[in-house]
Amino acid sequence: MDTKELRQKSAAELTEELLKLRREQFNLRMARATGQAAKPDQFSKVRRNIARLKTVVSEQRRAGAAAQAAAKGAK
Repeated sequence: MDTKELRQKSAAELTEELLKLRREQFNLRMARATGQAAKPDQFSKVRRNIARLKTVVSEQRRAGAAAQAAAKGAK
């Protein structure tokens, strides 16, 4: 998952992707707890993807708030 790809998605798509990643993270934790963890490198990859996604969501919120403030100031 590339940051450029994430920036092109809508807020709803990003929320859906975040839920999917959280579910995957939970499943990895459960697999590790039961001793079935097949790919230990996936833990850090999923964690980083979640952080990347949350960063893009935060950027979009800030951009939206700045645009609203600019529109309000222009009136």
